[in-house]
Amino acid sequence: MSLIVQKYGGTSVGDPDRIANVANRVVKGWRDGHKMVVVLSAMAGETDRLINLAKELAEDPDPRELDVLLATGEQVTVSLFSMFLRGQNVPAASLLSHQARIYTDRSYGRARIIGIDTARIREELKKNRVVTVAGFQGVDEVGNITTLGRGGSDTTALAIAASLKADLCEIYTDVDGVYTTDPRIYDKARRLDRVSYDEMLEMASLGAKVLEIRSVGFAKRYNVPLRVRSTFTSNPGTLVTAEDEEMEAIPVSGVAFSKNDARVTITRVPDRPGIAVRLFKPVADANIVVDMIIQNTSIDGLTDLTFTVPKGDLKETLEIVNPVAQEIQAEQVLSDESIAKVSIVGVGMRNNAGVAARMFDAMAAAGINILMISTSEIKISCIIEDKYGELAVRVLHDAFGLETPLPQKR
Repeated sequence: MSLIVQKYGGTSVGDPDRIANVANRVVKGWRDGHKMVVVLSAMAGETDRLINLAKELAEDPDPRELDVLLATGEQVTVSLFSMFLRGQNVPAASLLSHQARIYTDRSYGRARIIGIDTARIREELKKNRVVTVAGFQGVDEVGNITTLGRGGSDTTALAIAASLKADLCEIYTDVDGVYTTDPRIYDKARRLDRVSYDEMLEMASLGAKVLEIRSVGFAKRYNVPLRVRSTFTSNPGTLVTAEDEEMEAIPVSGVAFSKNDARVTITRVPDRPGIAVRLFKPVADANIVVDMIIQNTSIDGLTDLTFTVPKGDLKETLEIVNPVAQEIQAEQVLSDESIAKVSIVGVGMRNNAGVAARMFDAMAAAGINILMISTSEIKISCIIEDKYGELAVRVLHDAFGLETPLPQKR
């Protein structure tokens, strides 16, 4: 008997028929003797509908009240799911965030899970019930409803799996695994049988939309076996696991692509100690994630400073940075949303020389100019003009031979 946590996304539970299909899949696991915890998202499109509804009444909805509203999407799904199971004579219990005791900080709209009291979930499991938990939401220390941001149900599932020490966590979605790149961009993309936690973390942070980055962090930190599968096929999907020698032999496992970044440049910034913290601390205090940072060579004690932020945070970033730039007597603040980020990822980069040169050579041959470069042990990211984004994905996929499957273990 195993304890399995499954998560189903909005497309998987998009209407009553699909909810019934998911329930039947879950019941099979339960009848096979497994303890089943199921985390559900809101029905496809429901969160956007609620956001639009809020904006009809308030141009800038209060964050606390918006979270109260958005949390209702998952409440509908888990209640319908449990109703169906009970109608099939399968014992089931739906739990909202305060009942499952998923505790978060108070960052409305992007809250982080700080702990889960699993006593109630374990109590329901002991009664042999299928436990259905509302994803995407939590409660803060005084009981306010919070939401975890886009992809938050993945995080809910992995956090619960880690807290329960589950034998397996399965993320069901509308794709059948993790691919070498987005199949919608390049038809030569190949589904990976396995990918390392670190590679998946990089892919998630760089624009791959299969898994939310915080969920992968939970999986790695607590060594939770994680499998990404499709609700609509029987394919085994992709296993996200610890790296091994076979993975390390391959320099690049995938190409990630994102058009969700914006670039900010502050020109003629005084180049002296303390200036960087004056610029970036208020941005950090606003919970805005800064990605790439480049500082030019200082000339006459002045330099240009360029960084990237999520496109949705650009307006707030400029509101924060502009007055600081004036205070430090920088020349001007420029911004650019017409950019894309293309990245190659692979744990094998640690042991294979020449990967960066191969990437830059391929892009140069395609006439793609690189605006910014960022690297880590297992990834290289380039900011380019957005009109070249999809071309860059195809060029790099071919350059590293990602269409060819890896040899099978013997």
